[in-house]
Amino acid sequence: METDALKLWQRYKERTTFHDEIGLSLDLSRVDFADDFFEQKAESINKTFAAMAELEQGAIANPDENRMVGHYWLRKPELAPSAEISQQITSTIENVKAFAAAIHSGEVSGVDGLFENVIVIGIGGSALGPQFVSHALGKPKEDRMKMWFFDNTDPDGIDKVLDKIESNLDKTLCIVISKSGGTKETRNGMLEAKVAYERAGLNFGEHACAVTGEGSALDQVAESEGWLKRFPMWDWVGGRTSETSAVGLLPAALQGLDIDQLLAGAAACDELTRQADAEANPAARLALAWMHCCNGKGEKDMVILPYKDRLELFSRYLQQLIMESLGKDKDLDGNAVQQGIAVYGNKGSTDQHAYIQQLRDGVPNFFATFIEVLKERSGELFHVEQEGVTAGDYLSGFFQGTRKALYESGRESITITINEVTPFSVGVLIALYERAVGLYASLVNINAYHQPGVEAGKKAAERVIELELELFECLMRRDGHPMKVDDLAMEMQAVDDIETIYKICEHLCANGRLAKLPGEGPFEVQYTFPESSSDELPIS
Repeated sequence: METDALKLWQRYKERTTFHDEIGLSLDLSRVDFADDFFEQKAESINKTFAAMAELEQGAIANPDENRMVGHYWLRKPELAPSAEISQQITSTIENVKAFAAAIHSGEVSGVDGLFENVIVIGIGGSALGPQFVSHALGKPKEDRMKMWFFDNTDPDGIDKVLDKIESNLDKTLCIVISKSGGTKETRNGMLEAKVAYERAGLNFGEHACAVTGEGSALDQVAESEGWLKRFPMWDWVGGRTSETSAVGLLPAALQGLDIDQLLAGAAACDELTRQADAEANPAARLALAWMHCCNGKGEKDMVILPYKDRLELFSRYLQQLIMESLGKDKDLDGNAVQQGIAVYGNKGSTDQHAYIQQLRDGVPNFFATFIEVLKERSGELFHVEQEGVTAGDYLSGFFQGTRKALYESGRESITITINEVTPFSVGVLIALYERAVGLYASLVNINAYHQPGVEAGKKAAERVIELELELFECLMRRDGHPMKVDDLAMEMQAVDDIETIYKICEHLCANGRLAKLPGEGPFEVQYTFPESSSDELPIS
């Protein structure tokens, strides 16, 4: 009589695919789809393969902006729809390598010698990919340069980085990354960095390079100020799929990572996942598994659990790639669908002391993706038990135990296994998820390559800044006469924005840029300029 364990073993053998050419296996044995699920979806996935082929051939895939989507060309330039684009990709890779070599050799240096640090100034796709790759592949004893990031417009976060390297600012190179040059968070980080260099008596332009669109506001600044180098960002590469462009390759090359192998891994995965065969295509299998787990409607969250410290930032990287690509209000036919898959995660076995308890026994509103890395370390193994057991054996045990416990509790999971974390395998993982996202989007009939919600958030943020400036003007007109928030809103003719005005006032008070006179309650206080700024407004 066949036991449940033997049945599961049989299913493991049937539903696990081994892709030796990219050093990866994909296990769907803990996903409870019907045996004929792939057959049921054959027509849908075949249409999806056709749509992906059209995209790679240069079809307009982002109609909102009339743009092609060509991040796959970055790994195989000869696939680009024109010789010009192909040449641009190839020359950019060559220029990245040449610039990194010039920095490392000292041919291009700081005022006091070799550059030792890099500050990457960017946000979203201009930071998450470089951070993930840097953390995954960096080796402090071997890295050519130390990496730092301004990845937000948080002054305290910027200060925290500067406090650590300010004495070596003369040996620090800045990379400012923004396609349009108008991204406020990146612009603010650039301005903060520039002031820090000036305070140190340094010329920022002699310590900076840009990755941006040709002719952008940032490109113009970099050219006019004589920055060290400018690298292109093309409108056919979205931020969340830009890691294999200069956005990710330049920081990686400066750190001393093998970008040729990163590109090779991505290219090998692209080649494998181009095949129109769902049985042998791991990206298609992944996308179909998501469709089953989420019922094609995002009904469950995706929990990413890499059992490797080096992959700790993978879930953050995937959050943007997946949620920005799939989180859409309307489908391609204009129907309201509110699609998406929420993504979160940390690392194993840390999670077993955090939220595994809920994953096993709580609300079953998720499916897990385990990422198993077979090789423990590059150095000599150390046994933590007399019987010859290593710390890595425990890590593997916790992975297998957690996977089993979740399945026994009716929680589905996917397992991706790689041999070790290398530039090649990281390239594979990046390409695998990029392709899976594109295929899943086609399966559920949405556009994975635009982000109208992001633009709406930016516009809302700009309105807050407009109100702040109007607030200062209002108080100036009243000669700083103290006013309650209700009166300010009336005077500014912005009653509908009264809550925002209140939050602005409280923020400015906390930073000494406004003062408040007590009232009978929190909404009865009056706001005015601080006494110290009676002759100089605290606008800057």
